Order: sequence, then C-alpha cells, then structure tokens
Amino acid sequence: MLDAKKREVEEWYTLYSESIFKYIFMMTHDYQQAEDLTQETFVKVFVHYDSFHRNSSPKTWIYRIAHNVTVDAQRKKKPLLKVKEFFQTADPKPLPEEVVTIRESSVELFQLLQKLKSNYREVIVFRKVKGLSTKETAEILQWSESKVKMTLNRALTALEKEMEKEGYKYEKFI
Repeated sequence: MLDAKKREVEEWYTLYSESIFKYIFMMTHDYQQAEDLTQETFVKVFVHYDSFHRNSSPKTWIYRIAHNVTVDAQRKKKPLLKVKEFFQTADPKPLPEEVVTIRESSVELFQLLQKLKSNYREVIVFRKVKGLSTKETAEILQWSESKVKMTLNRALTALEKEMEKEGYKYEKFI
C-alpha cells in the first residue's frame, strides 16, 4: 500500500509540480518561496493522501492544497512586510530565471497581474493562464461556479483598465 501511494504521489509530482510552482510563483512573486511552498504542497499531498476521496481530479485536489499552503504562507507574513511590498518602488521586472518560469505569459502581463487584487489574479491565473475549467476553479477556491464567472469578468475588466492605464495596446486576447 505504501509503495502504491508513493508511486502515485511521485507520478502526480512529475505531472503537476511545474504547474503548481508557476501558480504559487505568480501568487507570491518570490522564486525561493514558490519552490518551498511547492515542496510543502507535495509533502501535504503525501501526508493527506488517504483523505483524497477521488470526488475530483488529482490536479484539482493538489491545486486546492497549493492554494491553501500559499494563503497560509501569505497570512504568516508580518504586516510590516505587506506594507513594505505595497509601497515598494523598486523596478518590478522579474529576474531572468523567473521570466523563464512563467513562460506561458508575457512579462508585461505578469507585471500587470501583480497590480490586481489577489482574488482577481488567482481567478485569471487558474482560468486563463492554467486553462482550468470554471468547475475546477470553483473547487480549488471553494467558490460557486457563478462566483468564479463573476470574479473572472470583473478581473478581466480590471486587467483591461490596468492595460489602458499603462498605455498598452491590446486585443481581447484573454
């Protein structure tokens, strides 16, 4: 039984770790923290393997764990760090290795996403960057499907406004 469990978790790691890392990185903006939280996610997957009742896909279940791990890590940050991040005026361009990590989106989109509220950013990442369905996104975020649709609509409107504010010419590619 333990060997089967280990093999399945290893298979899930092979299939989903890169995608989970990219999701966490887009939420935390910190390469090292994203690596650590990805590792923590898969440790929790292994530890809580028996609680997976297969009512959803393994991918959805693992994303839910990654979401919870990321939210918990964000909550543990000291409030002073959050204020510092908010008012930080440093160049927001990610490091070259980080750009490679987020290859499915452009650097400009990444920078614009950072300006959105976290729930807007999350729903855009899950639905438009990761290509998850409304149902999968709802399961991960523990929202109703209608809330996912409504939040996505608002998030895309906010993203368009940010694009206009920054002077980007865009087509409705999202």
